[in-house]
Amino acid sequence: MVIRLVNKFSVIFLFSAAVFSQDNCRLMTYNLLNYPDIDTIIRNPHFRNVIKYSNPDILVVQEMTSQAGMNGFLSNVMNAYGNIYSMGTFIDGPDTDNGIFFKTVKYRFISNTRIRTALRDINEFKIIHLSYPGDTLRIFSVHLKASSGAANENLRAAEVDSLRKFTASIPPDKFYIVCGDFNIYGDYEPAYNKLKQILPHNNGHFVDAVNLPGVWNQFQYRFFHTQSPRTRAFGGGSTGGMDDRFDMILFSPGIFNAGRIAYNPGTMTAFGNDGNHYNDSINRRPNTAVPDSIADAIHYSSDHLPVYAAITFGNVIGISGNQNGIPGNFDLSQNYPNPFNPVTKIKFYVPETVETTRRIVSLRIYDVLGKEITVLVNEALIPGSHEVVWSAAGGASNYPSGVYLYTLTAGNFRQTRKMILVR
Repeated sequence: MVIRLVNKFSVIFLFSAAVFSQDNCRLMTYNLLNYPDIDTIIRNPHFRNVIKYSNPDILVVQEMTSQAGMNGFLSNVMNAYGNIYSMGTFIDGPDTDNGIFFKTVKYRFISNTRIRTALRDINEFKIIHLSYPGDTLRIFSVHLKASSGAANENLRAAEVDSLRKFTASIPPDKFYIVCGDFNIYGDYEPAYNKLKQILPHNNGHFVDAVNLPGVWNQFQYRFFHTQSPRTRAFGGGSTGGMDDRFDMILFSPGIFNAGRIAYNPGTMTAFGNDGNHYNDSINRRPNTAVPDSIADAIHYSSDHLPVYAAITFGNVIGISGNQNGIPGNFDLSQNYPNPFNPVTKIKFYVPETVETTRRIVSLRIYDVLGKEITVLVNEALIPGSHEVVWSAAGGASNYPSGVYLYTLTAGNFRQTRKMILVR
C-alpha cells in the first residue's frame, strides 16, 4: 500500500492490489400469506418449488402466524430436500409476524428484537456470516398497514416512525437492511420518504437501489411489481394481477456504498416477474423469467412475489466485488459518507489494458454551476483500486453546504456523480 499527500486540500491517495476472499449471499423477502392458516397442505409443495428454485441464503418472511408455522415451514419447505436451513427465534406478536431462515453452514443467528407499533410488530434480526464474524448484519422485517387512502398512508408513516426511532442510534456506515411488505403505492408516500429521510445526525436512514418516481402502478415499472400474481380469488389473499410494488429491500448507506457488507448493483429482482404480466396472473403462458412449473408455484403459494438481492460479505472497501483487484473497466463509485461533513472518500478503478499499464486519470470537483472547485488527481495511475479523501474544510477551501459534482476522466471515459455537503 502506498500513501502520500496529493495537495493542500487534504487529499490522500491510496492504492491496494491485494487478492481478497468474499462470499455472495442471496437475501430474499417473502410474504407467505397467513402461513400456515390457509391451505397449508396444498401450498407446501408450491412453496418447496419456489424455495428450491430461488435458493435463498437468507429468507425473511412476513405473515407468519405462529411458532408452529415456523416449525412447519422449516421442516416441510426449507429442509424438505435436506438439512440445509435453520431458523431464528420467533416472537409471536399481536398480529401476523416476521420470521427468518438461513443456511446453517454459512450464518449464525444472534437475536430477534421486537419493535412495537400500533399495528404489527417490526422485528430486528441480527445475523453474522461465520467466515466474517466481525460484521453484524441487522435485518428489519416489516409488514406495514395495507390499503390506499390518506388514513392508511398516515398509519404506515407512524409505523416507520417507530422504526426510525430505533435506527436513529445506528451510524450510516453500519450494515442494516429493511425488507418486507411495505404496502406503499409510490414515492410520494410519507412512509417511503421517512424511510429515506436524512436527519441532521445522519443516522438510521435507508437507500432504495431502485428509483421509481411517482405512482408505482404504471406499465413502465412493471418489472418491479410484486402483487398480485393472481387475477382470480382462491384461498384468500389479493387478486388483480401484477401492478403494485409492495415488497422491497432497502439498504443502509454502509451496504449501498459498498462497505464490508455490500449490495451488488443490478441484482434487485422480483422473482418470477418477466415484465410481461402487467395486470395479469404470473403464470399466464409464457413466462420468460422462470419455468412454467415455478410460475405456477408462485401463483398458487402466495399473493406476493418474493424479492431478492445479492449482497457480498467480506467485501474490501474499494474493491467492490472484484476478486483480483484489477477491474475490467473504469468505474467511479459513490462517495462515502454521503451526505458528508466535512470529509468524504471517493473510490475509483483503473482497468488493466493491453496498450499500457499506466493511464492518465483526472478526478475533479465542481459546483452545481459547473465551476471547477479543485483537482484531486491528475496523473498516470497503475491499474487497480484507488481511493481519495477530500476535506471541504479549512481556509479558502471551507466550502458551503450544497450539492457538488465529481468527475473521473481518462481518455474517452468520463463519469460524473453528485455528493452533498451538509454543515
